[in-house]
Amino acid sequence: MAEPGRPAAPTVPRARGEVARRVAGSAAAGCTLAGAVAVTLAVVAGPGPGFTGYVSEAGIAGSAHAATYRIGILALAGALLLIGAALPPGVWAAAPALLASGAVFTAVSGAVTCSGGCPLPPFERATAADLVHGGASIAATAAVVFAMITLAVSGPAGRTVRRLAGMAAALALPLCATVGLAMLVIGRGPVVGVLERLILALAVLWGLGTATALALCKEPHAVRSFR
Repeated sequence: MAEPGRPAAPTVPRARGEVARRVAGSAAAGCTLAGAVAVTLAVVAGPGPGFTGYVSEAGIAGSAHAATYRIGILALAGALLLIGAALPPGVWAAAPALLASGAVFTAVSGAVTCSGGCPLPPFERATAADLVHGGASIAATAAVVFAMITLAVSGPAGRTVRRLAGMAAALALPLCATVGLAMLVIGRGPVVGVLERLILALAVLWGLGTATALALCKEPHAVRSFR
């Protein structure tokens, strides 16, 4: 038993759990960085329409860089799962659930490719695959943004994680609202293209920052001794 007034040392299972969470955080940071690099290379190197098109156009079947794009998307999906696994105990259960949902939808958006130009209604005729891909992409973004909001108000997440989530959510919400309105009002174009890239870049930076913070964070909870 620990001396009165002094916290007891963490138990072995608790210590192992903390090590596992920090390893998951490190792996999440690596997957986020690798996924972002792969997707960026596919988008930049591909013959896409630049900022007037969607990022997903780099993964169209038959594209020379489609495999690189899909690998990058799957790496980002894995990063979301790992961030959820790296969260400390006591965090609201909604946060890891939203991150897991975001990972699933991200993987679906990478597995189900859209047709040329990734058309979406109401201005373009879309195929079933286009709708599945577009719906999964939108759902993945929404899940990640709601996860940010949840973490921003979850005390056990830690000060750094909460601040990162709060700042990212404050920027992501107006961007998502604007891009949604732009897609309905003006459709494809440089406005939607730039806004989409800003949202994705913000999500990647948040994921990388959060994963790094979780990997470097020391055990914030001490087992209190009996007095």
